[in-house]
Amino acid sequence: MTQAIKLLTALPQAQRERLMELAEEVSFAEDARIFESGGTADRFWVIRSGAVSLDQEVTTRQRLTVATLGAGDLLGWSWLFPPYRWDFGAVAFSNVRAYEFDGPSVLALCVEDPLLGLSLVRTVAEILAHRLEATRGKLMDQYALRRRGPL
Repeated sequence: MTQAIKLLTALPQAQRERLMELAEEVSFAEDARIFESGGTADRFWVIRSGAVSLDQEVTTRQRLTVATLGAGDLLGWSWLFPPYRWDFGAVAFSNVRAYEFDGPSVLALCVEDPLLGLSLVRTVAEILAHRLEATRGKLMDQYALRRRGPL
């Protein structure tokens, strides 16, 4: 499997510097819910330290963790695509420090600087493709375990 793509290191330096002008440092305590599936997606984060679990509600009482993100990882991409709603929920697995970006401000910057916009969209697409590949691998492993049945 390929190495995870990190948003800030994947962008060219000049574009990264322009994007970072919009960054705010934030923190989340362990077990803090960062966003809920279906909520308004108007921001994103780049995790500086700690871990975040992405989850999907299976029933009103059960959530399934679909991914765990760590330092350097992009948290949130739904701000980039209509209808701007979160596809998953996110909770701080440990104390988290992150850079937070306001989605509409970043979109306005992308309109102002189309090369930055293209680089950003391409990088987010690569990140999503990598995560999809990783999820596919996990699903295949689960399928193989279930087909074998109890030992």
